[in-house]
Amino acid sequence: MSQTLNSIFEAQQKHKYTLRNSNAVQRIQKLKTLMAAIENHEEDIYAALQSDLRKSRFEAAVTEVIFIYSEIRFAISKLGSWMKPKRAGKTMTSLLARNRIWYEPKGSCLIISPWNYPFQLMMAPLVSAIAAGNCAILKPSELSPATSAIITKIVKACFEEKEICCIEGDASTSTALLTLPFDHIFFTGSTAIGKVVMEAAAKHLSSVTLELGGKSPVIVDETADLKVAAEKIAWGKLLNAGQTCIAPDYVLVPLSLQESFIGHYQQAASAMFLKAGGQPNPDGYAKIINERHFNRIAGLIDEAVNRGARIAFGGEKEEASQSISPTLLSQLPVGTAVMEEEIFGPVLPLIAYANLEEAIARVNEKSKPLALYIFSSSKKNIRHILKNTSSGGACVNDVLVHISNPRLPFGGVNASGIGSSHGFFGFKAFSHERAVVFQPGINTTKIIYPPYEGKSWLLKWLKKLM
Repeated sequence: MSQTLNSIFEAQQKHKYTLRNSNAVQRIQKLKTLMAAIENHEEDIYAALQSDLRKSRFEAAVTEVIFIYSEIRFAISKLGSWMKPKRAGKTMTSLLARNRIWYEPKGSCLIISPWNYPFQLMMAPLVSAIAAGNCAILKPSELSPATSAIITKIVKACFEEKEICCIEGDASTSTALLTLPFDHIFFTGSTAIGKVVMEAAAKHLSSVTLELGGKSPVIVDETADLKVAAEKIAWGKLLNAGQTCIAPDYVLVPLSLQESFIGHYQQAASAMFLKAGGQPNPDGYAKIINERHFNRIAGLIDEAVNRGARIAFGGEKEEASQSISPTLLSQLPVGTAVMEEEIFGPVLPLIAYANLEEAIARVNEKSKPLALYIFSSSKKNIRHILKNTSSGGACVNDVLVHISNPRLPFGGVNASGIGSSHGFFGFKAFSHERAVVFQPGINTTKIIYPPYEGKSWLLKWLKKLM
């Protein structure tokens, strides 16, 4: 395997110099070819996602396939303008010069994607890498093998190995790839593995984009429309059975509204994701990816209950189908595991608070999350929360939807990620911003050349003007 990896890597190292000279028309054609291949394999993609995660066709279409069509179309429509050198201002040393920022491909890139949205989270950075003119080796997750196989098939239909290549395999394959001196690494996954990726990249001084996770909080204040808030939170939490990096990970609700919120959440979750008998609806409710993750999530529920937490709603587990019902926990003791780690499942802890400052303090005592959600009708409260917290992104009176706008940067901060993706921000992630100064024949900087005797007056002048 290592010999094969090295051979592909070396071929891409040579080919990247050809790709760096590709123009917008050529790159757009590659994106169109990719989109056509996705369309040709659309039914296969839906079948793979059903096999790997029991995703319904509708959910798979909206969150995975149509999402990527949107990314590709947006890149095609904007790529010409993204690639054009951008004007930059002048200084005293370049009064007559033309100052430009050129966007150049980083070169050979590695994209490692996770299993929870296995098609979307591989294809979205690939679109950006192609738009920026890079070679790339793709490593999809071994935990979603059906989708990984379709990605490999699509890539082979569109590209030569020396340009884009998809390599399937287990964690040892990722480890082997991380020993190679890529120009850029784009990783989506857990914070713990993100640290491993960053450590490996540091050995070669490879730049990185890390899309990680964390405990994304929801703050509901006393002015919120509780029914609407509960419905949106239930949708965002239970989509893909909670296996979403920006899913609400816990909800902070005023003490006086706790029981009302529980009632509204139960009603919303039942209407969207359960059948009449209270069982998970297999046509709209995904399964947990594998037995190990099923046992981990089940363990979080059991540990919380054993320590005195209350199951306010749900809690049913079925190991045979790897299903865990929508679950709402309340009255959690301090230090329960479900409040210390990212849940990545359909379990929502509810924390009652006495005042807004207490809620903000609860958010700030944890690492900076990938997303923060606020439900409020008070502009004052919304501004106060946003000003006194930090997160990768935020939504006010909604959840998840910020990821769907390619005009917005998507990314984390500190433990929840490094760098941004989607749209122009994805193009930038896979590009080097090169400063270029075109100086005319007249040497305007000669005034600061030595000898320096008699030029003390110039320092005062420069101090004011530069």
